[in-house]
Amino acid sequence: MAYFLLFWFIIGLGVPAMAQDRMPEIPADKMTEAQKKASEEFVAGRGTPVVGPFVPLLRSPEVMLRAKAMGDYLRFKTVLPPKLRELAILVTARQWTQQYEWRFHSAVAIKAGLSPEIIKAVAEGWRPMGMSDDEEIVHDFCIELHHNKGVSNATYARALAKFGEQGIIDLASVNGYYTFLSMVMNVARTPPPKGTEPALTPLPY
Repeated sequence: MAYFLLFWFIIGLGVPAMAQDRMPEIPADKMTEAQKKASEEFVAGRGTPVVGPFVPLLRSPEVMLRAKAMGDYLRFKTVLPPKLRELAILVTARQWTQQYEWRFHSAVAIKAGLSPEIIKAVAEGWRPMGMSDDEEIVHDFCIELHHNKGVSNATYARALAKFGEQGIIDLASVNGYYTFLSMVMNVARTPPPKGTEPALTPLPY
């Protein structure tokens, strides 16, 4: 295990806190007009400054705004209950060892009712024990999708019976959206939220 972690650190995919943020916040006086406009639209829509993945995404203002629009639906309007949405986000963050998303959404998941034991198991790369039926469906769907690039007929049937076709599309979209954000932040080496430390170590694939 020590060799494995050293290998990932050497090639730059270890704990991001050990590396410099490649795309930090852009000072207001350094923003282009398009970046200023996108930043203002973000603040008006979310009620918060540009944070997390949207900091590096602001380098491409239109991509940032379109990502925000998709995120507005997947975080706040999806047909999936909040607890299940957060489980899907955490599974995705774990697959990408994405420190910002993990720290942010593990706190959101607790508030949404996901048990600390399930969160701990996901963080350690284990299939959680004691999941409810709907949690099992979401967890297994996400793991299969990430590992196998698709889902089996049995897993699809369970998800369809529980969430319907819209739920399946929303669930796949949550995985895809947070994969996109994870890719962006892993490339940018976005640090965890201020005041927190990295919580994940790379999984031994």
